[in-house]
Amino acid sequence: MEPFKNKISPEFVQCLAGHLERRVDGFQKTAFEKEILSELHQLELKQRARLIADVTTKHLPEKLESRFSILRSILHSDPEGAIDRDSDEHGICGWGMMPLGMIVSDSGLNDFAASFDLMKEMTKRATAEFDVRPFLAKDQEKALSIMKPWTQDPNVHVRRLVSEGTRPRLPWGMRLHRLIEDPSSTVPLLEALKDDREEYVRRSVANHLNDIAKDHPALVSDIAANWLKNATPQREKLVRHACRSLIKNGYEPALRAFGLNAPEIHLADLSIEREQVRFGSSLSFSVALKSTATRSQDLIIDYVLHFRKANGKLAPKVFKWTKATLEPGTVHRLSRFHPIRPITTRTYYGGTQAVSLRINGQDFGYQEFDLQMPDGRRFQSGR
Repeated sequence: MEPFKNKISPEFVQCLAGHLERRVDGFQKTAFEKEILSELHQLELKQRARLIADVTTKHLPEKLESRFSILRSILHSDPEGAIDRDSDEHGICGWGMMPLGMIVSDSGLNDFAASFDLMKEMTKRATAEFDVRPFLAKDQEKALSIMKPWTQDPNVHVRRLVSEGTRPRLPWGMRLHRLIEDPSSTVPLLEALKDDREEYVRRSVANHLNDIAKDHPALVSDIAANWLKNATPQREKLVRHACRSLIKNGYEPALRAFGLNAPEIHLADLSIEREQVRFGSSLSFSVALKSTATRSQDLIIDYVLHFRKANGKLAPKVFKWTKATLEPGTVHRLSRFHPIRPITTRTYYGGTQAVSLRINGQDFGYQEFDLQMPDGRRFQSGR
């Protein structure tokens, strides 16, 4: 997969320069491009956006009204296109919103009205989820009062921004510590969006609740129980995704919200196809579960991979798997392939690892396998 940083490319810089040249009096296009392109190649995504934001700011008028007028004028003329499209001769959009959004949050903290008005237009062409956060940190009540009516906006990206921009622990975004401590101010906004017609918005609501669950599991469990009453399939999917971490961790109030009880099962089999797994291939394992209950029972079945870390210890990582309904005395069989290949979020170490199951929050079984690295690298105790 192409690195995200390549979305903010030399071609984008040249496109931005072309738009600025047509709208900024005395714009020095060559100097603008040279200052950015001399450093761009060695920077990662956020660093690239930061560099472009800083250099662009130097070429914009100091007066906020004029500065924002220029930024608005270079936005893509079609606000309804695909969110991941490239900026072109019709304006800036997609990943190009990242540096422009930084300029808004850098410049406009003393003018909420003008800044939110511009960010509302920017988010239609990608997102302004990172850029609203400094405003929330400065004056949460004022920011939320501006965003509250947006829950009814006709544009899906504006509605999503209400949920995504206020997430307490948004990945890549600054932490909103007041909302981490007390998320009650955003719960009414999520309530207004929970049955949004677009899954894109509902997915954001679920992720927002999952953020809250990390600090306030009881609150999210109560919300889940309330929202699941007479829930549509779409809302049930939202709530299930919102509670994914709580369910993986076996948090009983969340399990009860879904009507899940302690599993009454016997693990008849947990076996690995090959005890030696080469890095770059897949771990293949199979399971047989026998119901010991006298009634039908619903199960959420996840699996846990116990990966070896740099210090030699094993650390569990829970992966979502499937749901099943077991009738009394029946045996449920299932199998799984899990690829063990290079990913940016994990470093693998060879040696003994393991797989186990987590069913309705309880752990079952433990089967070891040996991960073989291509260079023969293995963990050695005391290293």
